[in-house]
Amino acid sequence: MKELFYTIDDAVFAAFPGYVRGVVVARGVENGPSPAELTALLREAEEALREELGQGNPAERPRIASWREAFRKLGMKPAEFRSSIEAMARRAVRGQELPSINALVDLGNVLSLRHLVPAGGHSLDDVTQDIFLRPAKGDEVFVPFGGTEEENPLPGEFIFAEGDQVLTRRWCWRQANHTLTLPETRAFIFNVDALPPVTREEAEQICREAEELIVRFCGGSCRTDFLSASTPRISLS
Repeated sequence: MKELFYTIDDAVFAAFPGYVRGVVVARGVENGPSPAELTALLREAEEALREELGQGNPAERPRIASWREAFRKLGMKPAEFRSSIEAMARRAVRGQELPSINALVDLGNVLSLRHLVPAGGHSLDDVTQDIFLRPAKGDEVFVPFGGTEEENPLPGEFIFAEGDQVLTRRWCWRQANHTLTLPETRAFIFNVDALPPVTREEAEQICREAEELIVRFCGGSCRTDFLSASTPRISLS
């Protein structure tokens, strides 16, 4: 089997030197509908965040404000393009429940809400090329989740991509149809985005929780690596 690599481009760390991405690779998982216990964890995480934020503005929380500032630095209007965690937090404040999708997706949402960080997964089953978090050239292809029309990222926009197939646009904004986590997913990668004030130590804790939840609800085996300015590439094999 061809060895595959996961790399974060130096340009990302040049702009955000304190950024760390935790990567949990899970194989041999049995995904499917979330059991009642996992759905209850999701509702508990929503309620806890709702109580913590109250009627306040989620954008004022340091862990969300840092992403707004990062997006602004990259030329994106934060009110127009919200990080995944800001979108989730706003939904929780409004009292809207996240839909239960499947176990792997739901446990990722639990951890995002618990720790107020962007965190989410991709199926590795159909990945055949190296994957990168990098600035876009502008000719890559993106088909948004739930859509059918192809679009291209803006040159310089941070994308998560397999070759020239975009998996996520604008760093942690919108996911593609490609590599969606489905009931039949057997190999899975879970990303935890730690942008200061979130520390590497906190990212390590979140990844430990991810491993525990994956094995608890989906079985399989997990390993965790961290991508940072000092270690920008890992093997997925």
